[in-house]
Amino acid sequence: MNYNTAAIIGAQWGDEGKGKIIDYLSARADVVVRAQGGNNAGHTVVAGGKKYALHLVPSGVLHAGTLNIIGNGVVFDPIGFFDELATLEAAGVDCSKIYVSDRAHIVFPWHREIDRLSEEAAGDGGIGTTKRGIGPCYTDKAARTGLRVCDMLDVDLFRKKLAASVDEKNRIIKNIYHAEPLYKEAIVEEYAGFAERVKPMIADTGVMVYDAIAAGKSVLFEGAQGVMLDLDLGTYPYVTSSHPGAGGFVVGAGIGPHMIGEIVGIVKAYTTRVGAGPMVTELLDSVGDEIREAGHEYGTTTGRPRRCGWFDGVAVRHSVRTNGITGIALMLLDVLDRFGEIHICHAYETPDGGTTEHFPASLDTLGACKPLYKTMKGWETDISGVSSYDELPAEARAYVEEVERVCGAPVKIVSVGPGREQTIIREKIL
Repeated sequence: MNYNTAAIIGAQWGDEGKGKIIDYLSARADVVVRAQGGNNAGHTVVAGGKKYALHLVPSGVLHAGTLNIIGNGVVFDPIGFFDELATLEAAGVDCSKIYVSDRAHIVFPWHREIDRLSEEAAGDGGIGTTKRGIGPCYTDKAARTGLRVCDMLDVDLFRKKLAASVDEKNRIIKNIYHAEPLYKEAIVEEYAGFAERVKPMIADTGVMVYDAIAAGKSVLFEGAQGVMLDLDLGTYPYVTSSHPGAGGFVVGAGIGPHMIGEIVGIVKAYTTRVGAGPMVTELLDSVGDEIREAGHEYGTTTGRPRRCGWFDGVAVRHSVRTNGITGIALMLLDVLDRFGEIHICHAYETPDGGTTEHFPASLDTLGACKPLYKTMKGWETDISGVSSYDELPAEARAYVEEVERVCGAPVKIVSVGPGREQTIIREKIL
């Protein structure tokens, strides 16, 4: 059976421009689902001439009538969530159709505090987290000690569970990190208040998503971060604590793998990443700086400058293979307008003098790899107003088609600017 569903995933290190494509496709979707991560990730969406920075709330909220699901694989931070709702509502956005999975785990103040303390204790060995408590919350989930959204339904019982958890975490904060314990009574009162506010939004969202798909509705699975930050498949340990790839939607939304019809990898026309860890095509020169400024490469959530480099086809090929990507959305092609020569990395030179077209697991090996480039002629003209693929300069089309060849997946969408109208559709999705 063919389902009218699509999953949008970042095929690099996150920050690929997923927000624009998610927003573009969510206009055609009946349901939009977030299924992993937390408010450590962010999408910047331009809609109606306004810019929105979304973190936990699915992008479908910007479209009237769309159902928005925060799935069981998400770690739910009530503080961030209600701050985000307040900002959206102040901008005139209707937030009445947002539902939170009763199985989602809750981020608490001790998660943020332990995140901060552990990063500080690691010093130069830290992995560069956003200190939003995401990793420690997933740690509790795996250790089977976390509290879930369903625990908020009985507020009196939630208070008791919460108080016990604060005591346990304060022992860790005091005895391991030698820091000041958190104030239990204040946390219990604040989160009991959140429980009352979130109650009307709590649902068994897995059932909602399944029923929508079974009824033939269009469902968009909205990814956060990127495959190269996947806990299993990414540049471990410089990764996130969840699964941003296609498999993460299956578990994190509570549906079967056959129910995802199309898997779209969002890919920048160059490569960026934030935080520590090897990046084979990184440019530590004026070209890297020029890409950063032209692409406005600063984190949505943190504001941190992103590391920039030429397109890494080895990394994207890894994402295509491990996620079954059926199509690529190539973003920010217009950023390359200014270059007379453009380079695409098609393989790595390995430390032993060999070559590989596959992404190494070992960061020691990866860090010693060198990029092998194919040099292509740039188009050196403004393409931001181009509305069809055939109107692109021949050099730009050659670049797109080389990306397809290197990565092993068709480029179905080409983006030439931040606006919805600056989107070239080569093959319809949803």
